[in-house]
Amino acid sequence: MRANLGEPVEVWLRDGTPARFVWRGRRYTVMFVLDRHFVPAAPSVSSDPPLISPDAPLVSPDAEPAGAGGGNDCWRVEATPERTLPPARYELCHDLVADRWLLSRD
Repeated sequence: MRANLGEPVEVWLRDGTPARFVWRGRRYTVMFVLDRHFVPAAPSVSSDPPLISPDAPLVSPDAEPAGAGGGNDCWRVEATPERTLPPARYELCHDLVADRWLLSRD
């Protein structure tokens, strides 16, 4: 999948699931949801150790830092622009931090 990686699309949800999207000015209807997976954001890498104040509260090593997280909520779907055409496979990924959708295609 990934021939057209990361093209912006506008997505409409129905009950939290992609139902339609507009790609390159054409509206597609999602016929089938094949898969859903989450791609976590890559951790930020710094060569300098973090500065910790002696007055900082103690936090569990398993706790997620404030503001951390993000990633992409990805849906693999079959969609078609017209009911008379067979559906093709697409991957719609919602970038949770930027709140935008991107499309990849076979």
